[in-house]
Amino acid sequence: MASPKLRVFRGKLLYLALLTVGAVARRLSLPRARAIGRAMGRMAWYVVGRERNKALRNIAIAFPEWDEAQRRTTIRAMFRHLGESLGEILWMQSMDLPARDQWNIVTGMDGILKVIDEGHGVITFTAHCGNWEWLCYSMGMYGRPVSVLQRERDEVEMNEYITRMRARAGVRTIDRGSKSSAREMINVIRKGGMLAFVIDQNIRTESVKVPFFGKPALTPIGPARFAVRQEAFVSVALIERRADGKQLLSFSEPIQCNKDDDPIALTARITKAYEDHIRRAPAQWVWFHDRWRDRPQWDVTPT
Repeated sequence: MASPKLRVFRGKLLYLALLTVGAVARRLSLPRARAIGRAMGRMAWYVVGRERNKALRNIAIAFPEWDEAQRRTTIRAMFRHLGESLGEILWMQSMDLPARDQWNIVTGMDGILKVIDEGHGVITFTAHCGNWEWLCYSMGMYGRPVSVLQRERDEVEMNEYITRMRARAGVRTIDRGSKSSAREMINVIRKGGMLAFVIDQNIRTESVKVPFFGKPALTPIGPARFAVRQEAFVSVALIERRADGKQLLSFSEPIQCNKDDDPIALTARITKAYEDHIRRAPAQWVWFHDRWRDRPQWDVTPT
């Protein structure tokens, strides 16, 4: 494990690299920025052996029926996808409304906007599928309040980079550990706006085990509890890059929670929606995350 000083140094180095490469990418067309990103992703397959092997182990858990060749092909494609996503993110600040509409195919957003325009808040649950930052940026360009809860990173510069990038599209970032986070989230729901949670990872927070690819996986329970307490409308929002370069953004019909709902059942339904999406586009999810890791100290699953 890297020392704190080394992580800080790497964070600063990555931040400077993003600033430099981003300045170049915004001068390019989106297809060219994507091509550069794909090349970086292909290189990463060979360079980051630890993450590659971890991804191969994890995809074997989800798809035990696949042979080794199919798993390796998918993980290689995942690296290209992540590189392409980085190229898109670096270019993204050049996106205007015509470009958004040129590159996006959106389904279900009208229902979200209707609920917000009627004065209600909507909680959108999303995952690390496709280019989730593109999804976030696009949501912000609809002229309604959008806030995203995030786990603050150790690297201060990277936090600032991502926060500023989202803010260009009107997206507010709420740090999960801040003292004001609970109040900010409640205000989004009460005043009418979109509040986005990403709950497809196993992190250090209160979690419950729900099925994911047929195996119990610890999943944060706080967002579902919040949705139930606030009797908020909830929707699952996911994004997939198509072969023609278009981004498919899909929003499920917003359904209002009530205080009798079971937050564990809600978390399980959301996780099932994630799984169905990943099965359709397995190369567009982050397989090097240890989704099935056991963390007894954070497990609050009822016994």
